[in-house]
Amino acid sequence: MLTSLAVYAPIIVLLLVVLAAAVKILREYVRGVVFTLGRFTGVKGPGLILLLPFVQQMVRVDLRTMVLDVPSQDVISRDNVSVKVSAVLYFRVVDPEKATIQVENYMQATSQLAQTTLRSVLGKHDLDEMLAERDKLNNDIQEILDAQTDTWGIKVANVEIKHVDIDESMIRVIARQAEAERERRAKVISAEGEEQAAQKLHEAAVILSQRPEAMQLRYLSALAVIANDRSNTIVFPFPLNVGSVLSALREPK
Repeated sequence: MLTSLAVYAPIIVLLLVVLAAAVKILREYVRGVVFTLGRFTGVKGPGLILLLPFVQQMVRVDLRTMVLDVPSQDVISRDNVSVKVSAVLYFRVVDPEKATIQVENYMQATSQLAQTTLRSVLGKHDLDEMLAERDKLNNDIQEILDAQTDTWGIKVANVEIKHVDIDESMIRVIARQAEAERERRAKVISAEGEEQAAQKLHEAAVILSQRPEAMQLRYLSALAVIANDRSNTIVFPFPLNVGSVLSALREPK
């Protein structure tokens, strides 16, 4: 009995090894790219997969969205300002066959492409655009990456610029520029207010000159205001037409 078990033990072990090599179980988000004697023969999964041992090999490909940190890159903007920019990239594999056959390591290839694209796109913009138009820059980078990675079976879903680090001296320059801009706007607003006030005063003067009774009402209104004042001294406005009346009286008849 023991002798027979010793004889069949290697066979049983070999069968178990062959079975383990033949049976594969893939999760819902995993696909298997199958090669038969080195040739691509299809994409399988998810679920139970049967392979011919020593004849077929399988490469697992994850279809979930992956997050890739783009290291900080030294970028020189269009207005010759040196900054360090970092970003994050969201992408996923949509074609396991291309992701396995067309590129050796799609993770590394996508990372390197994202770094070069980030420097290329941001180098075409001024520093103010980098700081104020991040959404537009994110969309531009995402479209370029998505077009270039399409041949690898990869879909770039989103790109987000995380940090734009500026030199300390440049921060002080930007602060002075912002302060000067605020002062300019304040002066412009003040000048516009003076212009509008002068325009309204001119319109009021034209109306009062055309209607003498309106001028008289304005005169009486001024007297009412003076009467309500607590000051002991009251100054009466000098009517504008008194001078002309006195001049007429002094002329010889």
